[in-house]
Amino acid sequence: MAGTLSVDELIQVLRAEAELLADEAAQAFVTDPVPTCPRWSVRDLVEHVGGVHRWAGAVVKSALMRDVPDAEREVLFRAPGDPDELLIWFARGAHELVQTLEAAPASLRTFVFLKSAPPPRQFWARRQAHETTIHRVDALAARLGRMPSTHEADIPREVAVDGLDELLVGFVQRRSSKLRHTEPYRVTIAPTDVDVAWTVALSDDPPVTTLGPDPHSTGVLRGTAAALYLGLWNRGDDIAESGSEDALGLWRERVRISWA
Repeated sequence: MAGTLSVDELIQVLRAEAELLADEAAQAFVTDPVPTCPRWSVRDLVEHVGGVHRWAGAVVKSALMRDVPDAEREVLFRAPGDPDELLIWFARGAHELVQTLEAAPASLRTFVFLKSAPPPRQFWARRQAHETTIHRVDALAARLGRMPSTHEADIPREVAVDGLDELLVGFVQRRSSKLRHTEPYRVTIAPTDVDVAWTVALSDDPPVTTLGPDPHSTGVLRGTAAALYLGLWNRGDDIAESGSEDALGLWRERVRISWA
């Protein structure tokens, strides 16, 4: 699908979700734990997303064909120690990223790090929109003190579908993916509220994702697009499973998405 939302729509998602994340974090203490990110505090969460925003902005603004050097990345992730300044720092980084993406040309060329990625400007808008959305859910979890329900997380269906496509086509198929199985089998991810599906073929090799259901799948994961989006990012439990394989159990055990 290479993206179901336009660049402008993705930038709108990024802007809105960054504001929501800041609002959620402002209602918690920086030392509060984040139930959906074990060993993280609210400070860790805000520093991470704020740093990722600055990293992505540097890549897009300078049209980098290689990643930011480690020493420069360390500076980008350096947040103020004063808790009162932390959210100001975060908001500034999100605003600058939005401005950078809006100003970037459609012909932008940069490095990208996902399989079957859309053009760079759309890739970076998409990646940061979903990075921010998922971590906004983490900030909500910190405020609630537990994993939010799908209803509480309030992910728009069209955002969830776009995010599922990025996850299943982009992240899951990477060579670094640990989603492997000794006996080949296929699992279909089928939202119940939109006419789209993906099938992931598992084996000893990197997973292969195809668009559409597969009658030979031995496992099916169902739920609303939002429930599947949250559940497959390990932020929700509102998924129904059928078939002869414990595909969801394997997913929970093996899939740990990194941001680069």
